[in-house]
Amino acid sequence: MNRFAAGLKQLTRYPSAFAGVAIILLLVGLAGYAVISVPYSEAIRLWRGGEGIWDESPRNAVPKWVNLFRLKKLPETIVMTAGSDTGKALKTVSEGITTLQLAMPFNYKYDDYPSELTLFLDANFDRQRPQASIFWLTPDGREILLGERSVAASEPYRISLDQRLSGKLGGQPAEKGLFADPEKGTVLKGDYEVLIKALLFEDNSEIQARLVIYGKAAGLAGTDNLRRDLWIALLWGTPIALAFGLIAAAGSTVITLIIAAIGAWYGGWVDAVIQRITELNAILPALPILILIGTFYSRSIWVMLGVIILLGIFSLGIKVYRSIFLQVKDAPYIEAARAYGASNLRIVLRYLVPRVLPMLIPQFVLLIPSLVFLEAALAFIGLGDPVLPTWGKVLNDAFQNGALYKGYYYWVVMPSFFLMLTGFGFAMLGYALDRIFNPRLRIE
Repeated sequence: MNRFAAGLKQLTRYPSAFAGVAIILLLVGLAGYAVISVPYSEAIRLWRGGEGIWDESPRNAVPKWVNLFRLKKLPETIVMTAGSDTGKALKTVSEGITTLQLAMPFNYKYDDYPSELTLFLDANFDRQRPQASIFWLTPDGREILLGERSVAASEPYRISLDQRLSGKLGGQPAEKGLFADPEKGTVLKGDYEVLIKALLFEDNSEIQARLVIYGKAAGLAGTDNLRRDLWIALLWGTPIALAFGLIAAAGSTVITLIIAAIGAWYGGWVDAVIQRITELNAILPALPILILIGTFYSRSIWVMLGVIILLGIFSLGIKVYRSIFLQVKDAPYIEAARAYGASNLRIVLRYLVPRVLPMLIPQFVLLIPSLVFLEAALAFIGLGDPVLPTWGKVLNDAFQNGALYKGYYYWVVMPSFFLMLTGFGFAMLGYALDRIFNPRLRIE
């Protein structure tokens, strides 16, 4: 342990080690923030999506911070609401009809057109549906009738998909024609208003309206084709990746070290069986085995983790550790332990394993990013856990939807950046530790 503590003190001589530790601490802090800010169950619910979860999120939007580097600002999502409690009602007692007017004014200040327009209408009635006329008022004084409709209990009006309205706007999509300057053909900035004039045929009838003007920039990491905020996957991908790498690396390296020590100490048929299993395992292709298990059995991350640990236990590292243990087992302090009656298990765990433990630390640290990349690779080829939001799953979704061909570079760059940052941090720390604990590389 004194050697181990002395070795850690030498980290001050390696600036790369400080950079690696800083990156690892950043990732650990991000993982902790993910667990605290977005509980696991909530993260799974958000990533699965579903009706109503991402109604106000645009499709394939770039991150908001992109606007910091653009002269022409991309629009961000605008949400306006109005209801019977905020409208002005005039009741005609003789006919039992109530007129309701809902106004949703907003200011549009962006240099590009929105991506979509949707008006969500919710009505409360017993038998007869309310009737609504929807008008679009522009900053230059124009009034455009969007349509007239009978309002159901819950009904989204996809303005962008209204072909009749598009024809009225000269064949332009609604999200462009409604915001265009008819003279200049550019975006008309200013104060807009959506006006709903409704007829309520029952005393207890109500109407709630929500206008969503979808932007082209949203969130810290953008959105995907399912409107999901990619920051959820990037954030929760951090603890999943670190936990996967740490557990797999710890499970395989520690058990490998103990098995090698047992084989070297007992020798005979025990050592022979361990060596034959190691040689057999060395020729087994790990990735095809994982692909077969993911295809025919389960894609659960825990199943994959268990298989990786099992395949890593009898790695060729057993032979390296065995050669060291064979030199150590005849050391004087081992003979002294035998003399005072120490058991075989105590000698293996208390005297043999700690002797090699300092050499194990660099390999353990360097193994973590390779396992993180392995999990991402499995997810990228479609064998990742279908439930968990991970970096590899984001890359798989981007590939499946042709993100690079469509210009959605952020969809690929963001998870790739996190993967490279993880590998970079652990690699810098691992190589510094290797120079400290490896006698052949140590700087005196």
